Amino acid sequence: MNSKLRLFLDFSPLAGFFLAYRFAGLLAATGTLILCTLISLSVTYIKEKRIAPMPLVSGVMVTILGGLTLYLHNDTFIKIKPTLVNLLFAAILLGGLYFRKPMFKYVLGHAMQLEEKGWQLLSLRWGIFFLGLAALNECIWRNFSTDFWVDFKVFGMLTLTMLFTLAQLPLIKRYWIEEEYESKKANHVN
Repeated sequence: MNSKLRLFLDFSPLAGFFLAYRFAGLLAATGTLILCTLISLSVTYIKEKRIAPMPLVSGVMVTILGGLTLYLHNDTFIKIKPTLVNLLFAAILLGGLYFRKPMFKYVLGHAMQLEEKGWQLLSLRWGIFFLGLAALNECIWRNFSTDFWVDFKVFGMLTLTMLFTLAQLPLIKRYWIEEEYESKKANHVN
């Protein structure tokens, strides 16, 4: 799939949620989020014949918790969705480390090759980051207005995630295995 379509599919549910909230409120935004997420996952599956685990898990949670929000007219469910998704990702990453299986290796191993220590550190850092995002989401939705929470969900979480990703580049560079990656890449092309 080309990078422009990938970017559109990744961000359209969040953009749809934000715009629907601004024009029609949280229930309409929740319905829009569910619809855009299901369309995004469907197009991804049609184009790639697979869906990566993280978007799939998030999509299932959006559908379930968003559905409960709409059915019960209770915004708590959609507000705790980021908390639950981030806790789940943290549990997978940190649990994998407990069993000596750095899960990030299984998610990103096709895109880059790192020494085992690099995968362990990356999994640990992201696991802790996801715990922090979960705690921050809980703090914000419980103590601030819905308007503030929506802005945080759309802009704050995205910005924090991008900054955290950039902060991991030195670690990736330090543990990068150049020759194995290039060899696998060459074999994959042939």
